[in-house]
Amino acid sequence: MSKSELLKKLLPGFIPLFVFIAIDEIWGTRAGLIAALVIGVAEMIWIWIQEKRFDKFVLFDTGLLVVLGSVSLILDNDIFFKLKPGLVELILCAVLAVSAFSKLNIIGMMTQRYMKDVELNDQQMAQFRKTMQLMFFVFLLHTVLVFYSAFYMSDGAWAFISGGLFYILFAVVFGYEFLKQKLSRKPLLIPEDEEWLPIVDEAGQIIGKAPRSVCHRGEKLLHPVVHLHVLNNQKHVYLQKRPLNKLVQPGKWDTAVGGHISADETLETALKREAWEEIGLQNFAARLVKTYRWDSEIESELVYVFVSHDFKSIHLHSDEVEEGQFWTQKQIDANLGTDTFTPNFEHEYQLLKKEIFSV
Repeated sequence: MSKSELLKKLLPGFIPLFVFIAIDEIWGTRAGLIAALVIGVAEMIWIWIQEKRFDKFVLFDTGLLVVLGSVSLILDNDIFFKLKPGLVELILCAVLAVSAFSKLNIIGMMTQRYMKDVELNDQQMAQFRKTMQLMFFVFLLHTVLVFYSAFYMSDGAWAFISGGLFYILFAVVFGYEFLKQKLSRKPLLIPEDEEWLPIVDEAGQIIGKAPRSVCHRGEKLLHPVVHLHVLNNQKHVYLQKRPLNKLVQPGKWDTAVGGHISADETLETALKREAWEEIGLQNFAARLVKTYRWDSEIESELVYVFVSHDFKSIHLHSDEVEEGQFWTQKQIDANLGTDTFTPNFEHEYQLLKKEIFSV
């Protein structure tokens, strides 16, 4: 999740807090609590009207607001309401701690729909973890301040710490990170053993080559990849499930085979290699059905899409794939837009539905 996306998600939770402070100063605590509850529920309804769905984070945030606000109303004590932002941040601290200091990437699992097909190299991954570790300590410090202000400080101080100070800390920390990266930026060093990819034009003609890391740092160097859809006799589509420890689209179902073409490979050689590496498929015939361009935040791919009906030799033998299974067209259609599949597969499926099921 990007920093701006995180701030936008947290902002709706702060608005009821500011409403509470304003109303409390004029009409008292009970009126402030009622107004904050009304605003919280109104925000949730507005999000549903705009997006036709309930964002899980906002739903949890509003639910916690309603529960703690109701308890505060019943007991005529606003302390429960004031603890709400601290409790939310405490949960975020736990999620950040696991993601930043262990192998289980919960942040990646929760937020990949905002990252589309972003792929990070080892250096970028290390920086990503450092950023999460920094965010953890910032969140932890702010959480302690929120709890302290709820019990021992004025309503105005609590409101500033719970809301305004949060954004100030974010601005200071990431401003520091930005300046540090700018001042310490070094020329890109290419490891001797790094894979090189061909650079192509829109027609697929090779016009150069570049290291994989250069192709994946946002310079939009168009490079070719292969995708293979495998169908059985009933025209069910075989999909692979990405492992949960993957940074990119963890736990999502994706095209059976997909990978880059190396600079010294032909299209056919790359297809056979990727098919064996990912799903153990050998001695298969495949038909090229589509070529299209796919642009993500950090790379541009020229995708060559193949279809094969040779499925009997499929056997998973690599930790690159968690599991695989055949899906009917009806099952795929029912799960589109539910975060079951990767964004690239959903795009490609809609693009190729007729070709896939008519071959």
